[in-house]
Amino acid sequence: MQQEIIYAMALTRISNFHLGTALALYRELGGARAVYEHRNDIGDVLPDCSPRLVNALKDWDGALRRACDEATFMQEHGITPLPLCSDGYPQRLKECDDAPVVLYYKGSADINARRVVSIVGTRHCTAYGQDLIHRFMTDLREYCPEVLIVSGLAYGVDICAHRNALSCGYDTVGVLAHGLDMIYPSAHRRTAEDMFSRGGLLTEFMSCTNADKVNFVRRNRIVAGMADAVVLVESAAKGGGLITTSIASGYSRDVFAFPGPVGAPYSEGCNRLIRDNGAVLLTGAGDFVKAMGWDSDTTLTKAKAGGIERQLFPELEPDEQLIADLLRKTNNLQINIITVRTGLPINRVTALLFQMEMKGVVRPLAGGTYHLLVI
Repeated sequence: MQQEIIYAMALTRISNFHLGTALALYRELGGARAVYEHRNDIGDVLPDCSPRLVNALKDWDGALRRACDEATFMQEHGITPLPLCSDGYPQRLKECDDAPVVLYYKGSADINARRVVSIVGTRHCTAYGQDLIHRFMTDLREYCPEVLIVSGLAYGVDICAHRNALSCGYDTVGVLAHGLDMIYPSAHRRTAEDMFSRGGLLTEFMSCTNADKVNFVRRNRIVAGMADAVVLVESAAKGGGLITTSIASGYSRDVFAFPGPVGAPYSEGCNRLIRDNGAVLLTGAGDFVKAMGWDSDTTLTKAKAGGIERQLFPELEPDEQLIADLLRKTNNLQINIITVRTGLPINRVTALLFQMEMKGVVRPLAGGTYHLLVI
């Protein structure tokens, strides 16, 4: 596995601006080492590969040296590499067409938590936006005690989301637009350090990578892809939050937005998105958990505390039976795989798996995987 990681890191170094193509090669050949072994016939493997990338992939020497140096840096600083093939890789993100071939993670949270919500918005968060985040997070904690909160550690909405998550007892992960050798902005270092024990930091960039503008756009697809839903709190008519929600919609993620006063500059993006049916209007955590099918999490917590009595011969709805039949053939599947193979919407699958857990039919495992108990 260590050798495969080195080649995955080198592949990302060579194909820096060819995200989809690098992923296509990785999947077609079954790994980064295999891409290296086919470096002289890439055009035959993937005819649509650009001539520039075909030529670049013929010379791996510099990229492999850089990857080896990075591996040493990661070992010295407690950073975990997550290649696409690893169980620790964000499973929701894995199915996206432009998913990073390798990620770098430092932290303690399970980034494949059962519930993952990304909160995004303007860097100029107003008092109104701060109040929305605080109330939403506080109420969400009552409905769903186990949610991973994701954002980008930037000024405004991002840092407010991270700090409120920590104060509410949630794990929270910041997705960075640079390497893990720095914290940007530096003013958020204290919060970032707190997140290592109650969350973590995640990036696709090696150390010594600057926080360039283009990297923030790339970062946004990770924020969108690793979550079940994206919540837009405040946004001007243009901004990174709207880019993230657009990407999330393309990934078939649920998108929500808080409305704001008509004419307010940092509510204009939210209001337009809701008007154009790009997001579900959100007024609070109650709306959110109901729309997501998570409104029984509190019931589940109480049931677990009292012990769930498993039914010997549980009665299943047709869609529940569909999931059970799938797991009977191939047990221990991630929720996104179940969604793809059953053809059911992810919200529906989430609600059904909850019902099946209450019936004692399935059991959630680490990494967003479900195990069928009734065979």
